[in-house]
Amino acid sequence: MIGILAAGLASFAIVTQDQIPLRAAPNENAARHAVLTQGDNLEVRGAKGDYLQVYDHRRERAGYVRVTQAGLYGLTPEEAPRLRAVLEFLKDQPGQEALGIGHAAAFLKAAPAEAIDAGAFEALGAMAERLAWRASRLTAADNEKSRIVSAHLEAAASYGVKFYSVERHEKVSLCYDGDAWRHLLALPSTPGQKARAALALTRHDCIAPTPSPAEQLDADRRRAEILESALADGIERGGLPAHIENRIKLRAAGVWASLAHRLAQRLDSDPAAVFDAGQKAETHLAGVDKNAFTDGDRAAWNEAAIRVGASRWAALPQTLAQPAPGRPGIRLTASGKPGQTCVQIVAAQTPAAKGQRPAAAAPGEPFTQCTYGKVWTSSLTVSPDGKAMTLAVQPLGDWRELWVFQQEQGVWRLDIAPPSVDAPELGYIEFAGWVPGNKQFLVARETAANGRSKTSFELWDRATLKVERSADKPGNLSAFYRWQDAAWKSATVAVR
Repeated sequence: MIGILAAGLASFAIVTQDQIPLRAAPNENAARHAVLTQGDNLEVRGAKGDYLQVYDHRRERAGYVRVTQAGLYGLTPEEAPRLRAVLEFLKDQPGQEALGIGHAAAFLKAAPAEAIDAGAFEALGAMAERLAWRASRLTAADNEKSRIVSAHLEAAASYGVKFYSVERHEKVSLCYDGDAWRHLLALPSTPGQKARAALALTRHDCIAPTPSPAEQLDADRRRAEILESALADGIERGGLPAHIENRIKLRAAGVWASLAHRLAQRLDSDPAAVFDAGQKAETHLAGVDKNAFTDGDRAAWNEAAIRVGASRWAALPQTLAQPAPGRPGIRLTASGKPGQTCVQIVAAQTPAAKGQRPAAAAPGEPFTQCTYGKVWTSSLTVSPDGKAMTLAVQPLGDWRELWVFQQEQGVWRLDIAPPSVDAPELGYIEFAGWVPGNKQFLVARETAANGRSKTSFELWDRATLKVERSADKPGNLSAFYRWQDAAWKSATVAVR
């Protein structure tokens, strides 16, 4: 992690300002060899007047900088307390992350082993996270800021601090690889420190790209273990603030929901493991204390609820009811392509006269639709007239669609309804009840994008799937209030 601090240096300097010229001679009119930035590490080889004679190992350039533009230190145990004091000051100073990382690297090099505690790694991790956050929010118009932040990232990288990019929903975010946080977890730490490390290491928007579903599953398992350990430690030892405990539970709810979907997608899926993950997701969400919310927590709560809502069928046994007389059903078949499942409609049986067996449906090619998403069989609902069915299908861990099958003149068709067509970041849509008359049905949906969420309860026309009326609460829509399905109401997270 700490790369360029050479072991034998008697003294070194850390540049304290941005865009500092490295001069060829000790005067302000001398030629400029390079432009330095805050946090850059320089070997000190002497002094002339108001200038330090230095060597920049990263750029392989020698030159001079003003004494007032750099902090002079020695890499000795005696110097460690001074480095630590500066580090403690800089760790909470926005815009000074590269400078703070330089001091953290120097402290970790100079301090004896017994003086290095979790706090030093907490400061390093927090500054690296904040630097990545600054870089992720730059726009094309921020040319000058982009140059400065890029220089700060290069300075941080020279100390072994690593970043990686994640592209999601047409947005690219820069993320810290979390090495300092992992060091923190390996040392004696307070519940608060462990919780902050857990939250930093388990961000949904910083899941490193991996080439295989197996590696993605392992990553989710590691995230779940880190969060469960931090939560258990905080509960056992006490002292964890309620709002931090809330954030751990919200993050854990989302991680377990993602894990449930990944487990369900495996070819050798274990129903018990899927059910357990789904149950844990709902338990963590239900365990949140809303009275302890602070700024931003409600948005995180809504996002976690949407993630749990997308995978909520995992928390129920995946039974598949057999078609009853007069009512159609479905069966799942293999398509021959790895990971793909086909949904095949089983036609309704003709009701039998008293004392006779039901007659089989007329032979014919059954309607079939294949998908790479997870088909939650227990979500199947059939309309009272037997001519419409709905089914929950989840292609992604944070995205669930509603399949609507309808029969017209004996022929089945399928419409796939997404949570939204406005490119939200996550969401789900679900059936919520049949309306008497066989012309309408109820739908609930939730979506989130750019930190804002939306919940909608809607009355749909069954033939066209158009929204006839909608409301932000079930009680504000009379049809929804009267005809919502009891099973839906008892299991959904949309009403919370």
